[in-house]
Amino acid sequence: MAAAEEASRPFAGLSDVSISEDVPVEGDISVPVGSSRRDDEFSTLDEPVKETILRDLRAVGNKFIHVLYPKRSSALLRDWDLWGPLLLCVTLALLLQGGAADSDDQGGPQFAEVFVIVWFGSIIITLNSKLLGGTISFFQSLCVLGYCIMPLTVAMVVCRIVLVGGSGKVSFAVRLVVVTASFGWSTFASTAFLADSQPPNRKALVVYPVFLFYFVIGWMILTFSPSQ
Repeated sequence: MAAAEEASRPFAGLSDVSISEDVPVEGDISVPVGSSRRDDEFSTLDEPVKETILRDLRAVGNKFIHVLYPKRSSALLRDWDLWGPLLLCVTLALLLQGGAADSDDQGGPQFAEVFVIVWFGSIIITLNSKLLGGTISFFQSLCVLGYCIMPLTVAMVVCRIVLVGGSGKVSFAVRLVVVTASFGWSTFASTAFLADSQPPNRKALVVYPVFLFYFVIGWMILTFSPSQ
């Protein structure tokens, strides 16, 4: 019985054990000061609001530059955000307002419709990419597709300026060239960023929905005509 009680309490006798001060105890449980300093350097809790806004604006501007000069880079994937896509979507929706189709109730693109087409289309492409084995996250794909709308948004601005001078054959030819170039630019830029994240034998299945997505946006821009 005594042996059973001793086995059930394997550390019972350790409370009476004392360690002599002459015996050195190894180990260090002190917290290094340098680690907290490094954490403070990356902390933004005490950062002024102005610096935070400027830092975010610089990040958005850098992503716009990456779209202007598309190349295989992880810049849009590493530090993704949705501020740029939101700004571009709102700008494009505002520029598409005031068309002749809107005034005649012919089903022209309204503000909410442009929003739905851009965001719902981006979500569908992202889900398609994930189902085909893509290695990027959901929001990273939305970031890339949204930022790559920038060439088409610039094309919309140019088309509005061209339409000020009239809507004849020359105006249509100029708008066709601008929209076609912007459509190709957007498609090439998005595929350049998304290419490395897709399986090699399924890249065509990923590029095709991207092609249709930017084609629909480009068609809305090309067929836009201002109300008289």
